[in-house]
Amino acid sequence: MTQTNYTLTAIMAADEPLRFAPVEQLLGTPGGKPVPYRDLPVPRTLAGQRAARTYFLPPDVDTEGLRTSLATVDGHAAIDLVIQSVAARTHRYRLAVFDMDSTLIRCEVIDELARFAGVGQHVAAITERAMCGELDFEASFRERLALLAGLDARCIDQLAAELPVTEGVGELITTLRARGIYTVILSGGFLPFAEALQRQFGFDEVHANVLDVHRGQVTGKLRPPVVNGDYKRRTMLSIAERLKLCPADILAVGDGANDLPMLLAAGFSVAYAAKPVVAERADCHIRHVGLDGLLYLMGSSGELDGPRR
Repeated sequence: MTQTNYTLTAIMAADEPLRFAPVEQLLGTPGGKPVPYRDLPVPRTLAGQRAARTYFLPPDVDTEGLRTSLATVDGHAAIDLVIQSVAARTHRYRLAVFDMDSTLIRCEVIDELARFAGVGQHVAAITERAMCGELDFEASFRERLALLAGLDARCIDQLAAELPVTEGVGELITTLRARGIYTVILSGGFLPFAEALQRQFGFDEVHANVLDVHRGQVTGKLRPPVVNGDYKRRTMLSIAERLKLCPADILAVGDGANDLPMLLAAGFSVAYAAKPVVAERADCHIRHVGLDGLLYLMGSSGELDGPRR
């Protein structure tokens, strides 16, 4: 069995394993002995578009020093690099919760609706500040929602049919569900779009804000409760309790400041293409590959025992 307390997983959006060379140079031991590793399988639908490799680090590795050194490789080689404890990597997560906007989809739906309403730039600027933690989420949400008053409700169906889904979502959710992991969307966006993703990918449960419509037009009025950061955390923990799980069994994924409460309460938190305030506090940050990147971070105790290079 490999004697290690930590692993390093390297993931790139290309099938070019030779590009892992700078990582391996940093991992070289004083005696020149290479760090053992295992190449990870990728979904068949992404064959030729990914390379993923897990390195089994020495027991005495300085993880903080290694993170600092690896930061230069990440930036120059466009490789996602994630250091995990063996316990975190091999834990059997049972609940996976996801933010929607700029996580499961590559847009903020309120910004897209605002574009239809002719106030796109104004609303997008407010959204950006809110996601960076510079504005109170609920107050900014009320302000942005009010600017949608009078929007033709047919725009909702049009956008729901054209959502720009993040690469790897299908592969990720299919695999999680096959493993018996309960999947949930917790979104500060709107329910019609979360429900569209649920129909497409089979999420077990969705929670999002209600978009108030009257006589074919968006009213711009708030329909409580607002799905803010505290609501996400409380709902996530309530679902876990209902499923008789503990917080350690939860995998949470998000990108904005309003995701931090649920990320920090989960057993393993992933910042995806996230704002700096989130990337700094989550357990790891994925920004170069799609959401299938999470699959390569979910190992098993058997990978420590089998053949490796």
